[in-house]
Amino acid sequence: MNLPKDPVMLLSVVNTQLRDNYPSLAELAGAYMTTEDSIKEALASVDYHYDGNLNQFI
Repeated sequence: MNLPKDPVMLLSVVNTQLRDNYPSLAELAGAYMTTEDSIKEALASVDYHYDGNLNQFI
């Protein structure tokens, strides 16, 4: 499965995956063969930022 390009859809998929399947953004990024930075940049464009303590974008 590829990650969506649309930032709002990406937010939904990433937060769901982090909640249900991955204990860290690094593990999620590795599983989807992308980088943490590319996910962070895409979601920063819609004003969401990763909180490592919560393991989600807020």
